[in-house]
Amino acid sequence: MPRGDKGKYTDKQKRKAEHIEQGYEAKGVSKDEAEARAWATVNKQSGGGERKGGSGQTKSPAAKAKARESSARRAVATRHGVPRPGHSLQDMTKQQLLERARSLNIAGRSRMRKAQLIEAVSKAAA
Repeated sequence: MPRGDKGKYTDKQKRKAEHIEQGYEAKGVSKDEAEARAWATVNKQSGGGERKGGSGQTKSPAAKAKARESSARRAVATRHGVPRPGHSLQDMTKQQLLERARSLNIAGRSRMRKAQLIEAVSKAAA
């Protein structure tokens, strides 16, 4: 659809734009400016021309539920310092390792170096 084509707008939107345009012209605004303002107002209020098919979502309700569940699991794992799939303990920062050690109740973790934390966390998680 070329720019400026109003074919996708509903009749109600077209009437509304015409009415707004007449109001601007009555206030002394030029024809072109009144038309531009009118269509800008219609777009702001209704989101533009008529759209078919809603939001474009094609996922089934079951697929949406599975995606939400997976997302929730990843969020919980991230919050608790569990490395993501494909990431090793060596990729974690010392602070992340300390948090992971804290969640595993590893004694003496605050005095450990990064290499020692990696070893302790890997033993405790196994």
